[in-house]
Amino acid sequence: MNLRIHHINFILFLILFTLNGCKTVENPPRTVEKVNIEKYAGTWYEIASFPAPFQKGCACTTAEYIPTGNGYLKVVNKCRKGSENENIDKATGKAFVVEGTGNSKLKVQFFWPFRADYWILALADDYSYAAVGSPDREYLWLLSRQPQMENTTRAKLEAQLKEKGFDVSRLEKTPQNCWKAGID
Repeated sequence: MNLRIHHINFILFLILFTLNGCKTVENPPRTVEKVNIEKYAGTWYEIASFPAPFQKGCACTTAEYIPTGNGYLKVVNKCRKGSENENIDKATGKAFVVEGTGNSKLKVQFFWPFRADYWILALADDYSYAAVGSPDREYLWLLSRQPQMENTTRAKLEAQLKEKGFDVSRLEKTPQNCWKAGID
């Protein structure tokens, strides 16, 4: 019963997230110039994010991007609901590159026909960290290739995002205790 309620909440959130992504934004944030999708692919650990209903109670959140060769990336989002010892909650979707954007803007789809904006706003030269969000600045995630991010790196990233008009005070740290305990 509890799992069913979570899935209903998740689907409702995705519908709202997708519809929110359809509205026109007058002064959207600037994305990075170019992204190498092959380098971007792989596992990312969520360091912090704006609170989102479908992520409530999540710990050890990861996102994996897998090139398919079929014109899209497979997206696998995972988290442990409640604590690092709980069962893994997983959502699988697709990410499509928006043509003419240098691969920095994608449309993410977790169920047909709805797609939401996924903009890569900041990206380390070595692809060790990234910031992704929505053009309306309602959603934001800080990602890293490691479960933890150095404070100086995070501060630098937050300063860049603040310049792009994001209210970084809304960011909430994502617990990543599973990785310390060797849980995957």
